Amino acid sequence: MYKRVLLKLSGEALSSKESSYSLDMLKNLALQLKDATEKGCQIGIVVGGGNIMRGKFAAQLGLPRSQADNIGMLATLMNALAIQGACDTFGVPSYVQSAIEVSKVCDIADARKAIEHLEKGEVVIFGGGTGNPYFSTDTAAALRAAEIQAEAILMAKNGVDGVYTADPRKDPTATKYEHLGYMEILEKNLSVVDVTAASLCLENDIETIVFNMNDITNIARVINGEQIGTVIKGR
Repeated sequence: MYKRVLLKLSGEALSSKESSYSLDMLKNLALQLKDATEKGCQIGIVVGGGNIMRGKFAAQLGLPRSQADNIGMLATLMNALAIQGACDTFGVPSYVQSAIEVSKVCDIADARKAIEHLEKGEVVIFGGGTGNPYFSTDTAAALRAAEIQAEAILMAKNGVDGVYTADPRKDPTATKYEHLGYMEILEKNLSVVDVTAASLCLENDIETIVFNMNDITNIARVINGEQIGTVIKGR
């Protein structure tokens, strides 16, 4: 069982067809977090903002990249607060930090404080990405994982149960990788994590497990060491 992990969620994983937020998903996520923390696992979370702000929409609107990314960072903070709200409802102690300063809403990102809260059994939710445009939330996840000294990044994907040779939703011949190295991802141009995130994970010896978020119980299965999805580590 992992002792400390960083859970990376896409914003879309929190949404439903009708709304930016799925109440069932938030509830089930909170219950999974409750079970894992009560068993002794310390959990940090980085969440994307795609359920609120999509890059495609920004391009159609004609926004410059930096402005679109600023909107996206605020969207991730909204999602962090939504997850905290679900945690509060179901009795999961939680704490939010933001990479962009919003002092009336939450604390600024601080690794030392984050670790203190993790060690008290609280789920620490990081909003605001890296606080800078041109960096993805995958990079934010790698950065926060390194800062809190997480053993692994649990990368929850929406409807995909690992890394494949091609998009399995488009190519029925696509096969799943059980294990990959970070350099393999870059060399094979696999759309899993970006170059910066892969480099950070490789440099800090952090493994990444890519799994399907649609089955919410997969979070507990991965934390308990069950082999599901695709494990990425080393070169």
